[in-house]
Amino acid sequence: LVRAFQTVADFNHRVQKDSRHQELMGLAIKHAIINRDVSHLTFPDEVQQAIPKSEEAKGPQNRMPKLVIQPDAETLNASIAMLREARRPVIIVGHGARGHMDLVTRLAEKLNSPILTTFKGKGLISDSHPLGCGVLGRSGTPIASWFMNESDLLLVIGASFSNHTGITPKKRTIQIDMDPMALAKFHQVDACVWGEIGVTVDLIAQDLGSVDTIDQRPEVATRWKIWKDEKKNRLKDDHGKGVSSIAVFDALTKAAPENAIMCVDVGNNAYSFGRYFESKQHTFLMSGYLGSIGFALPAAIGAWAAMGAKRPVIAVAGDGGFGQYMADFTTAVKYNMNIKMIILNNNELGKISKEQKGDDLNVFATDLVNPDFSSYARSCGAFGVKITSKDDLDSSLVSLFEHPGPGLLEIQTDVQLI
Repeated sequence: LVRAFQTVADFNHRVQKDSRHQELMGLAIKHAIINRDVSHLTFPDEVQQAIPKSEEAKGPQNRMPKLVIQPDAETLNASIAMLREARRPVIIVGHGARGHMDLVTRLAEKLNSPILTTFKGKGLISDSHPLGCGVLGRSGTPIASWFMNESDLLLVIGASFSNHTGITPKKRTIQIDMDPMALAKFHQVDACVWGEIGVTVDLIAQDLGSVDTIDQRPEVATRWKIWKDEKKNRLKDDHGKGVSSIAVFDALTKAAPENAIMCVDVGNNAYSFGRYFESKQHTFLMSGYLGSIGFALPAAIGAWAAMGAKRPVIAVAGDGGFGQYMADFTTAVKYNMNIKMIILNNNELGKISKEQKGDDLNVFATDLVNPDFSSYARSCGAFGVKITSKDDLDSSLVSLFEHPGPGLLEIQTDVQLI
């Protein structure tokens, strides 16, 4: 087992009878937090059966350094000078900015700067905020793309510059990250600011002084109106082959509890989720850009284990993704996990079909033979409903969320209407 995990775990050890168990566990946790990587401990049978000594677990006090890394003065001052010169700055935040959004939002309000997010950063700012522009990139909104293209300076905070996000290298760019290897990783930027994000953003706000930027709030409102009008038009699309993805996420935007944890799977359902679902106080869990199909249900189980009844948990997946881990739904039933599963079923690995067509290939082996997922959910002892018409979306979602326990809503969707 140690050998098996050594390629995927940053910290990987076998526990022995005479190990210093407190210190070993402390090191594992410390590696996971500081290196932001996997820690793994293997417990042989004889250790599992050993009688433990009367040792109490130790906490982080005087063992964890304060991760307060201040940027160097020269780079910080250069960044502030660039922000003072800008007329149309735009802030792009990634998953690395989580936990610091109050400071980022205050800086944005001072700069009159729209805030765009990566897909992994979806929900870090509410789409109803006067400066919130939604997701940038392949899973994003035309609002975010428009403001990036019209900007004269990008302030990128905690984002990885993945191809999926598509942050342009053609604009003047300040990048802030506490991981020095993430700075200018894929192309040169104008200012690489190495520092803990909260500390750095706070220092910029304190030293920025007065700015002469254009108030872009009215433009944000205008662009949202254009996009919402476009979404209304797309809601009319109906080929008679199932519900459109936009109809699903329009209804989910209205029905989902505003503080829900939203677990996102992989495939066309995820692209549509990022583009159409309007976030409020939601938290989003996704596997990034790893193509980890089937992520949503296990992530939802983990979210429920962490939060219990404190926040609703919603998982959205395609039929291919749910089919990978559908047996785990019995675990949700066993422990009465209040997880709501929404399945977009088009009997196809639609994203793979789309990629094959994009490469001028024949569509090959992407069709799926699925069970009736709603019947499966009921056979497990959970709430289960299947719908084939968008007219039933609103009432079915209300029934799903009102059910006091695990539930599944299966929606027959059109693979073409994403």
